[in-house]
Amino acid sequence: MKNYVQPGNTITLTAPYAVVSGDGLLVGSIFGVAAGSAALGETVEASLVGVFDLKKVASQAWAAGDKVYWDNTNKEATKTATANTLIGVATEAVAGGAGDVIGRVRLNGSF
Repeated sequence: MKNYVQPGNTITLTAPYAVVSGDGLLVGSIFGVAAGSAALGETVEASLVGVFDLKKVASQAWAAGDKVYWDNTNKEATKTATANTLIGVATEAVAGGAGDVIGRVRLNGSF
C-alpha cells in the first residue's frame, strides 16, 4: 500500500512535561512510555503497546486483570477511573503496602 506509514507501536510525540526513559506520558488521548529523555516541548519516541512496569499509587492493591488508568496530575498509574485516562490492564497482582509503588501494565494502545 502506498499510503501505509508504520505499524504504530512506537510514535514520536511532543513531551507535555519533562520525561525520562520509562516514564509515562499523556498527549491528548495518546498514552505512551518514553523511550528516552525529553524536556517539555521536545520530541520523544513513545511505546504505545507492550507490558511495562510503571510507577503506581502507593497503598493501592491490584489484581491481575484490573483496569489501569493514568493520573496525569500525579504522573502515576492507578485503579481509580474518575478524572483519569484508561491505559491498560494489570498483568499481575501487586500488594497494597506503602512501598508497593510499581505495577506491571499491558498497554491497550491509544483510542
